[in-house]
Amino acid sequence: MFNFNYYHPVKILFGVKRLNEIGDTAANFGKRCLLVTTSDFPSSHIIKTKKVLLAKGLKVEHFDKVIPNPTVDIVNEGAEIAKKFKADVVIGLGGGSSIDTAKAIAVSATHPGTCWDYLYFKKTQPTSKTLPIIAIPTTSGTGSHVTQVAVVTNSNERCKSALYNSVLYPRVAIVDPELMISMPPHLTAVTGFDAFCHAFESYINPKGSPYTDLLAKEAIRIIIKNLPKAIENGENIEVRTQMAWADTLAGLSIANAGVTLPHGIAMAIGGLYPHVAHGEALASVYPAIMRFTWKYAKEKFAFLWKLFEPKENLPSINLEAYQACNALENFLKAIGLHKNLKNLGVSEDELDLLAKRSLTLPDYKNHPYIVNLKQVRELINQSYES
Repeated sequence: MFNFNYYHPVKILFGVKRLNEIGDTAANFGKRCLLVTTSDFPSSHIIKTKKVLLAKGLKVEHFDKVIPNPTVDIVNEGAEIAKKFKADVVIGLGGGSSIDTAKAIAVSATHPGTCWDYLYFKKTQPTSKTLPIIAIPTTSGTGSHVTQVAVVTNSNERCKSALYNSVLYPRVAIVDPELMISMPPHLTAVTGFDAFCHAFESYINPKGSPYTDLLAKEAIRIIIKNLPKAIENGENIEVRTQMAWADTLAGLSIANAGVTLPHGIAMAIGGLYPHVAHGEALASVYPAIMRFTWKYAKEKFAFLWKLFEPKENLPSINLEAYQACNALENFLKAIGLHKNLKNLGVSEDELDLLAKRSLTLPDYKNHPYIVNLKQVRELINQSYES
C-alpha cells in the first residue's frame, strides 16, 4: 500500500492578486514572452498581463488563435510565431485549451516536425529543448497548469490524443481566483465537472496511492460543496478560490495517478465531435459508467455517497455505493449537465466507431474493471438516449 512514487516539479503561486507576479516570474526564463490565448479572451486580463510583463522590461508577442479542442494546425501556427519571435518562454493564459496549446507550441517551436509526432506512445519524445512554460489558468477544471499532458486534435484524422512527458510540466503555475470571476455559468459547470472527474477517477484508479487519494478526496469534497455555488454566483471570490484549489488538487492527482475509462470515451467524443466540450462529453457517459463500476470499488463509491448525503445512514456499503450513482446523476441535473450523447449531436451511425476509438487511449486499463469493446459499446448505447 505504501510502496509508491510521487513527482511534481511545478512551482505554484496560488491566491488573489498573484497575477501581479507574472513579470518577475517570466523574467527568470528570459526576455521574450509568447502569450497564448483564445481570440475572445477577456481583454482586461490580457491588458493587465501585458502591462505587468512590459513593466519588467520584457518583450511580448501575442498569439490569440487558440480554439476549443486545439488542433495541430493551430499549434503549428503558434510555433512559427514563437520561432520568428525567438521566444524564451511560452505563457498559456486561459482555460485548458490555451495552456495545452502553449505546451504543444513549446515543443513544436524547438523540435522538428509537428506536435503530433511526439504523442505519448511514439518512440520520439520531446527533449529538454522544450521552451519553459508558465501556466495561468482562468477556469477551474482542466488541471493542465500542474500536469505533464497536452491534449491536441488532428482534424484530418478526427482524432484527439495527447503529448505526455515531464518536460511539459509548467515551470510555474499562477493560480489567481480573480481571473475565474468572468467565467459564465455553463463554462463554470463544464470545467468544474471535469475537475470532479479528474479527482474521482484518480481516486478509483487502482494505480493511485495514499498521496493521490488524499488530494483527490479533498478535491471531490470541495467541488460537491462549491460548484453549485459558483454556478449560481460567479462573483463570490471565496467560492472561486475553493474551486481553483480543487482544480489544482485534482490536477496534482491525475499527474501521478491518471484518469480512467470515462476520459478515454470523452477524448474519443472530442476527437470525432470537436464542438462538444470535454466536460459535456464526460457528463454524458458518467451515469452509465458509474452504474457499471460501483460494484468494483464499493468503499470508494460509498465515500462519495457520504459526501453527497453526510446525514443519511444506509444499512450496507453496497447500498451506499449504489446510491452514489443516483446522487451523481442528481448532481449533474443540479448543475445543468444532464445530457445524453444524442443531445450533444453524436451520430447514431458512428456509435461503433466511437466505441472503437474509446479504447485507443490506455485510460480504460486504469479502470477498476477493464472493459472490452462489447462492454464499451453497451455503455455508449446506454448513454445515447437515456
